[in-house]
Amino acid sequence: MKQISTIFNQLLDFLPKNQFQGFIGQHKADRYVKNFTCWQQLLTLLYAQATGKDSLRDIELGLLSHQNKWYHLGLTSVTRSNLSYANKNRPYRIYESMFYELLKQCRQFCPAHNRFSFENPLYSMDATVMSLCLSVFPWAKYRKTKGALKLHVLLNNRTAIPEFAVVNEAKIHEINIARNSLRPLPSGSILVFDKAYIDYRWFSKINKNKIFFVSRTKKNTNYFVIGKNEVAGEGVLSDEVIGLGGDRGMEEYTEDLRLITYYDRERGKKLQFITNNFELSAKTIADIYKDRWQIELFFKWIKQNLKIKSFLGTSKNAVLTQIWVAMIYYLLLIYIKFKTQLKMSLLEFTRIIKELFMMRIPLISALGIPYRRISICKNRGDPQLSLF
Repeated sequence: MKQISTIFNQLLDFLPKNQFQGFIGQHKADRYVKNFTCWQQLLTLLYAQATGKDSLRDIELGLLSHQNKWYHLGLTSVTRSNLSYANKNRPYRIYESMFYELLKQCRQFCPAHNRFSFENPLYSMDATVMSLCLSVFPWAKYRKTKGALKLHVLLNNRTAIPEFAVVNEAKIHEINIARNSLRPLPSGSILVFDKAYIDYRWFSKINKNKIFFVSRTKKNTNYFVIGKNEVAGEGVLSDEVIGLGGDRGMEEYTEDLRLITYYDRERGKKLQFITNNFELSAKTIADIYKDRWQIELFFKWIKQNLKIKSFLGTSKNAVLTQIWVAMIYYLLLIYIKFKTQLKMSLLEFTRIIKELFMMRIPLISALGIPYRRISICKNRGDPQLSLF
């Protein structure tokens, strides 16, 4: 009878292992290491993410209970001290590089859901704060009595995967990341963001690169009306061509802009949107900003389903390592979901993987098991038996 490997081992087949070894070599991270390599560290942290382990002890005991499956995974030893030392001293950049390498694979299989009539690439940019206890993480000082990190993400709205991510101290403002770290976007892309990113010099740079942007206006925005477009579309109150006023506005952004006033019935609020796109309808511009909600849902999902709110170490390197491995696990799930054309939700898929993670069962069979039948599958034990 053919031996079936665990779900965990089958997931590892989707990782770019050769490239990962290259990242290790760049940092000489496995130099003089005998027992607990970077690959084993990655496996251990992926196990913690998938099974929801909260502490080093939980991870150690959980893996020890499956010691008979270590050989096929490539594990030789797991101890709290080894994992703690690795998290503190192995450069987190290894796992950040692994994230971007896996992202390349995801792009090849991610279907583009086109909710709009236009074909332009659509991206949302935002950041979320991850709170930390200042007394435990003094290097992450945010305010007088608070510590925090910020995860900055550029989300592809059509594929729901992050195209870009940066993790840094929360005191660094979002616009600084947008100015200095945002990677070039394809010409004609539409970038949507909230009022935190209002910066006229940056707007000018985006416009010169032939990128469209959509944002909300601030209450104190100084502008003058140049012309008016015909009002069309449900909820659209006005559609105006404007120029920025004031010395700063007129100096930093010299082109015309479009100001759309829209009444949102769901929220009962009047909203104003500013954009450099004069081609799409006013209603479409309003809908584009509404679609920015995708990035809020992304942040909500990772905070609820990944281990990025409690950490296995207190050093900056340990925290960033855990966050990047969490992001790798997210991409791994997305990649498998897209590649197998799985119809179930990502949440249900994640829960099934969690329950069957160390079981010897074909992955394709696991994907066909309704979540309510998982307990039956676990109780049978023999992977060759019929699951239904």
